Order: sequence, then structure tokens, then C-alpha cells
Amino acid sequence: MDVINKYFTELTAEQQNQFEALDELYRDWNSKINVISRKDIDNLYVHHVLHSLAIGKMIKFKSNTNILDFGTGGGFPGIPLAILFPECKFKLIDGTGKKIMVAKEIAQSIGLKNVNIEHLRGEDEKGKYDFIVSRAVMPLPDLLKIVRKNVSKEQHNAIPNGVICLKGGNLENEINKYKKIAEKTDIISYFDEKWFEDKYLIYLPV
Repeated sequence: MDVINKYFTELTAEQQNQFEALDELYRDWNSKINVISRKDIDNLYVHHVLHSLAIGKMIKFKSNTNILDFGTGGGFPGIPLAILFPECKFKLIDGTGKKIMVAKEIAQSIGLKNVNIEHLRGEDEKGKYDFIVSRAVMPLPDLLKIVRKNVSKEQHNAIPNGVICLKGGNLENEINKYKKIAEKTDIISYFDEKWFEDKYLIYLPV
């Protein structure tokens, strides 16, 4: 939890409590349903929570912004972002029912009021959103084919509506066709933990 306070210094007491509760909740659920690698659960705050919050360093979503977390798994990046931006509305979807159940239970346990969590494939999502966020779900061209239909034309934020992805490794081939408009940010520019050295945030206006 210290690592969250290190980079986010203006959390309310409620936000603090919600972030703190994640450790025990994810450990408990992970012992029943594997949503995070068993070897990785001790790194929950850096590898999963803080990684998700990199999006909150790139953009401060305005109140009432609508955000779709595509392929949320057990709730990343959607649950940490929903804690950070309580005035925004989040929908978290995934095609794996067991993982969605875990995300629902955790959101309910910490009293998150600004999330709607649904067992749904992206192809079947009909809603319109200001931003689509995802974490290492699929290559960007494949993701765009599915979610382009879901990006709203109404603008509310400092940057145009679009897709924000958390990714790692060599992304040159993946983003090559979008290089004139895609923005790639090294997450190590936000967080100095060594684990972030090959992790990136890709923003693509749609």
C-alpha cells in the first residue's frame, strides 16, 4: 500500500481504505479462483494496482466520464481506476464468467458505487464510452476492430476520446500503422520501480 501513497498523495480516507482492502480480498479469492498468477500475488500493489493507475497519471478523467474496461479479468485496470476516479462511471466486461464474479465480489466488498461489471464479450457490448481501457488483452489492431463502435463522439476531456492500453515488450509492429497518431509513454517516467522498465501506455485517439 505504501507504493500507492508514494505516487498518489491526495487520496481520501475512503480511497485509502478501499485500496488497502484489495490485498486481503484478492488473496482470498485467488486461493479459490486463479485470477492472478499465484507467484505474483505478493506483487499485487506494484504489478497490478499501480500498473493500472498509470492511466491515472496520463489523464485526469473529468467527472461523469464514461470508461469501458475491455477484458478486465479480475478487475484490472478498472477497479483501481474506479477507486481513483469516484466521480466517473466504469463498465468492466470480460468473457470469462469466473473472473467477472471475482471482480463483482471485490467491487461490492469495498463499496464501489461507480462500476457496472458484466460477463460479456467485447463484440456484444453496445454502449458508447469516452475511453476504452485495457491491459494486455490483445494486439491493438484486433482490439480496435472490436471497440471502435463503442467510442462516443461527444468529447468531455482534455484529450480526444479513444483507446488507452497498458502493454509490455516490443510494440513496434503492433503500433506501426498508427505511429502518426498513437502516443507511447514509458511507464517508468511515472513510477521508478524497476519492474516498469519495459512497460508502456499506448493512447490512440479514435
